[in-house]
Amino acid sequence: MTTPHLSLPISRLLHEPRPLSAIAERPSYHWLVVATVCVGAFMGQLDASIVSLVLPTLEDTFHSHVSHVQWVAIIYLLVLTGLVVPLGRVADHLGRKSLYTIGFVVFAAASALCGLAPTLSLLIVARAIQGVGAALLQANSVAIITSATPREQLGRAIGVQGVAQALGLAIGPTVGGVLIAWVDWRWIFLVNLPIGLLGAALGVMILPASSHAARIEGFNRLGALLLPAAIATLLLALTFLNLIVLLVPITALLLLAFIWSEQHSEHPLLGAALLRAPGLTAGLVAGLLSYTVLFGALFAVPILLERAFSEGPDRAGLILTTVPAALAVVALAGGLLTDKLGPKLPTVSGMVIAAAGLAVVWWAAADALAWLVGGLVLLGLGSGLFVPANNASIMASAPRTHLGVTGGALNMMRGLGTSFGVALVGLVLSLRLGAVPSHIAPVPDLVGAIRLIIVGLVVSALLAGVLSFGRRSTRTRSRVETGDIL
Repeated sequence: MTTPHLSLPISRLLHEPRPLSAIAERPSYHWLVVATVCVGAFMGQLDASIVSLVLPTLEDTFHSHVSHVQWVAIIYLLVLTGLVVPLGRVADHLGRKSLYTIGFVVFAAASALCGLAPTLSLLIVARAIQGVGAALLQANSVAIITSATPREQLGRAIGVQGVAQALGLAIGPTVGGVLIAWVDWRWIFLVNLPIGLLGAALGVMILPASSHAARIEGFNRLGALLLPAAIATLLLALTFLNLIVLLVPITALLLLAFIWSEQHSEHPLLGAALLRAPGLTAGLVAGLLSYTVLFGALFAVPILLERAFSEGPDRAGLILTTVPAALAVVALAGGLLTDKLGPKLPTVSGMVIAAAGLAVVWWAAADALAWLVGGLVLLGLGSGLFVPANNASIMASAPRTHLGVTGGALNMMRGLGTSFGVALVGLVLSLRLGAVPSHIAPVPDLVGAIRLIIVGLVVSALLAGVLSFGRRSTRTRSRVETGDIL
C-alpha cells in the first residue's frame, strides 16, 4: 500500500508489505499477530518498571540533584502521553503496520542512545525520542490486535496482551536490580536493543497491512498539536504542585482551544460521533480511574513497606511484584469472560475486588504484613479482570477506520491514570507531612497519610465499577463492523 500525496522516500518508508504467505495462511495467524504485539507490550512495561530503579544511581553518576534526574522519567511520560492519540490518528491515515514497525526501530535506537549518553542532558533528550517510539507502539498495539482477531476471541487476545504487559512490569524491578548492581546502569536501556530489533523483524513478516487506512482523508492537525500541549501542561502541573495555580488555567485554555478546533475541523481527531459509540466514553473514564488506582498503590505501598514495616528496597520490590503477578494470572480469564458473557461482569467485579484488596491494605497498614500482601494480591486480581475486559469492550465499540485513535486514547488514559495516581500520593503526603520528608516522618503520621491515600483509591475503584455497571457495552462476539462514522 502506497500512501498518496507523500514524497517518494516517505512513500517507500510507509509501504506495508503483506505478511509472509506461509504465516498469513495459518489458521492460528491472528495469534501470531497477537504474539508480535506482545513483544512491544512486554518491552514497554519492562522499560517503565526498570527505569524507576535507576534514578538514585543517575544522581551519583552525573553528580546531579534529584530535581534534574527525575526528568529522565518525566520527559518520557510527557512525550508518550501527549503523542499517543495524534499518532493513533496518523496511523489510521497512513497505516498501522508501518508506524508500529517504525516504533520498534525508534525505540531500539533511542535505547542505544540512552545507554551511550555521556551527559544527563543527552540522556533526557534520548528518553524523549524513546517516548516517541513508545507512542508509535502503544498507539497501534490494541488497534492491530482488534483488526486481526475474530470478534469472538477479541477479549482473549487483549487479555494475552495484558499478561505480557504484567510480566514486563513484574520482572522489571528484578532485571533492573541485577543489571544495576552487577553489570552497569546503562544496560537497563541497552537490553531493549535485541527486543526492539526482534519486534521490528516480526512486524514486517507477520503483521497485516492496514487495508482501511486509505479510506481516511485527513485529520485535525491543529488539534494534534493542541491536545499534546494540554496533556503536557496537565502532567507538569501534577508533577510540580507549586506551579499548579499557573499551569491548570493554561491547561484549561488549551483544552478549550482543542475542543474548538475539533468542532471546526472537517476531519476531527476524535469527533463527537466516535465518543458517542456505545460505552466508549464511560469505558475510557473507567479505565483512567482503574490506572489511577493501580499505579497510585504501586507508588504508595513501597513507602509504607520501607517505613512502617522496615523492609529493604529489595524485599519491598519483591512484595510489590505480587500485584502485576496476580494481574498476569487472571488477565486471560478476564478476556475469556468478556468473550462469553460481555464486559459488565469482569469490569464491575474486578473493581469491587480491587477496592476490597485496598481496604485490606488500609486495615493492615500499621502492623499486619501478611494481610497487606493478601490485599495486594486482591488488587492485582481485580485489575487483571478489569483491564482486558474494559479495553476489549472499548475497541469493540470503535469503527475499524478509527481503531488507531481509539487505541491511542486507551493508552493516553493509562498515562494520565499513572500521573494522577502518583500525584495523589505526592499531594496527600505533602499536605499531611508538610515539608518533612517521608523517610524521617513519624511512622504514625506516615501511616495515617498512606491510609488517606488508600481511601481515595478505594473511592476511585468503586466509581470505575459504577461507570462499568451503568454504561452501554458492546459484546466482543457481536460487534457490528462499521465504516467511518465521523
